[in-house]
Amino acid sequence: MAIDKDAIREHIRGILIALGDDPDREGLKDTPDRVARMYEEVFEGMNYSNDEIAAMFDKSFEQPGDNTDKTSDDMVLVKDIEVFSYCEHHMALMYDMKVSVAYIPNGKVIGLSKIARIAEMVAKRLQLQERIGTDIAYVMSKATGSSDVAVIIEGCHSCMTARGIKSKGAKTVTTTLNGRFKEDVNLQNRLMLMLK
Repeated sequence: MAIDKDAIREHIRGILIALGDDPDREGLKDTPDRVARMYEEVFEGMNYSNDEIAAMFDKSFEQPGDNTDKTSDDMVLVKDIEVFSYCEHHMALMYDMKVSVAYIPNGKVIGLSKIARIAEMVAKRLQLQERIGTDIAYVMSKATGSSDVAVIIEGCHSCMTARGIKSKGAKTVTTTLNGRFKEDVNLQNRLMLMLK
């Protein structure tokens, strides 16, 4: 799916009129084009399915050490990946988001920067924070071949902080635990200690 910048320009112009402003006045006349270009960038992830994102970032390397022990709980954790997204309910910014992704390698590992790129690409959609976690976990499983994936996200939602209840300090934390992370309490506790 390609983002239709012409349609965005037209609709943003209509929104400005609906707000009671003049889209031809100085300061606003280039706004529809600027918003269209911004949307193309911040919603880039909408151009790809989760499977396509996994294929983009699935270059892997053999797991170091003895990878014959399938019960190993050696863990890779990348924490505090900064992303932003837009809430699909209000198209409001989700900000100050920190994503932590852990997985237990199953014979192969992916480059650490790929984990951050996966998180960023998944977030660049109209989203729910809960779905960002499940989407990242799915993409990580496809890219690494491991079903043992955990995603923890903490973020602020402007639909809560700037409107409605206006709870400025509210943060939302979501967890997605798959495979052994879902079943093994000791592994969960170890992960939580590493996140501190």
